[in-house]
Amino acid sequence: MDSRRSFLKTGLLGASALALGPQQLFAATGKPPMRFIFMHKGNGLLPKSMVPPSFSKEQMEIEKRKGSLDIDLDKHDLPEWMSPLANHKSNMTILQGLSGKMCTTGHHTWCSSLGVFKANERISSIKWATVDFELAKLFPSPFEHIELACFPDGGGNSRGNINGIEKGFSARGPQQPNYAFGSPKVAMQELFKSVSNNKNDQVKYELQRKVLEFAAGNEGQIAQDLIGLEKSKVKNYADSIQAIRARNKKVDAMGDVIRQHVPQLGEKYFSDNLSTIDRQHGLTEILLSTLISGMTNVATFTVDELGTRYTGIPEIENEQVNLHDVGHGKSAGKLSADELRNSVRHQHAKLIDTIVTRLKSVPEAGGSMFDNTMLFYFPENGETHHSHGTEYPFIVMAGKNAKINLGGRYIRLPNYGDPGHKTLGNWYTSILNAYGNPIEHYGDFDQGLGKFNIDQSGPISQFLS
Repeated sequence: MDSRRSFLKTGLLGASALALGPQQLFAATGKPPMRFIFMHKGNGLLPKSMVPPSFSKEQMEIEKRKGSLDIDLDKHDLPEWMSPLANHKSNMTILQGLSGKMCTTGHHTWCSSLGVFKANERISSIKWATVDFELAKLFPSPFEHIELACFPDGGGNSRGNINGIEKGFSARGPQQPNYAFGSPKVAMQELFKSVSNNKNDQVKYELQRKVLEFAAGNEGQIAQDLIGLEKSKVKNYADSIQAIRARNKKVDAMGDVIRQHVPQLGEKYFSDNLSTIDRQHGLTEILLSTLISGMTNVATFTVDELGTRYTGIPEIENEQVNLHDVGHGKSAGKLSADELRNSVRHQHAKLIDTIVTRLKSVPEAGGSMFDNTMLFYFPENGETHHSHGTEYPFIVMAGKNAKINLGGRYIRLPNYGDPGHKTLGNWYTSILNAYGNPIEHYGDFDQGLGKFNIDQSGPISQFLS
């Protein structure tokens, strides 16, 4: 059984057999699909770091007491670390005030903030598909969903294998973790092998196809001779293999398009000793290529996690920065903890700018690909290092065809416990409802909000008007 599991993981476990590829979907609906990018970070995202410094005294007072705000960003300066996004303010919303106390908080929260339930890195703790996978079902693609991660090497999911394919931070369904690519090298090898010019890669790809063909039939035959749980397990393996074969057929049919968008990465990006900053840039190029080529419409990118040991930070490039230490106020090199947090966030803003700028440059349906894109940047564990889940700040970048009523605004929703307060569950319900999933409420409820008589169910109506 372990050999099957290993084989399926390196073959992108669980790729769905989808009815429509991106080109067919475009032709059938007369419009391009929406794309969704989830970028999340570890070590919290301080709410105070999100506030425009040009707010008036009155606005700052409301902000400090966490009162409700809805302000036009066009009239204000962005925080310094967001400066790479200055040219995209009309597409940008800073969203504050969402809580997520029904999620796991602390050091390693795994898929909790994407699934709105408590998760503890055990497969048995996964209750349902995370929101990114629910969106992927609404906008089918050959790969369904692609996940990339700067894995931690000091604990957490990767267990030290930061360059491999390991359990990611998303889930395909109950007890079904997704797998993420940890380096540009392994992502290139797996995602673009069908169009590789390397003879050895071509031979390996053909051999894999033959092995998949044999394994699908063999597992199906074995299942006929089993009963109960063992039969179900083997059938799942067989179905997964068939799904990979179906995906490969779609990818093969897209070969010419994919070949045009293979990432052009320099030699350093294929090293196993990449700096964290270079790893992030390389994985961003992979993310863009998979979206632009139509291989996927949904991508999730863990830009760092608490155990990610940062290297390559400007001004202290040769220092190895421990984010856990930063969370406890420790400096590194000549940079204080606050300066390190600012530098890391600034790096993330540069990645967002790269993605948005590139997608704005790709023509699509009389506009650009970005018109049909939403990007979410948020913390995996809430407002700070030892978070309580009372706030999950978001930056949202949304194109003009987004169905959520956002754009060019600073929004602070009512504070935790105040009338009208909203949670991550309300936020994700809004997004899913807007794009065709009529779910009444996504995620668990926060039992602690019960004493405030707050109705936690449903979407945030102001975003759907």
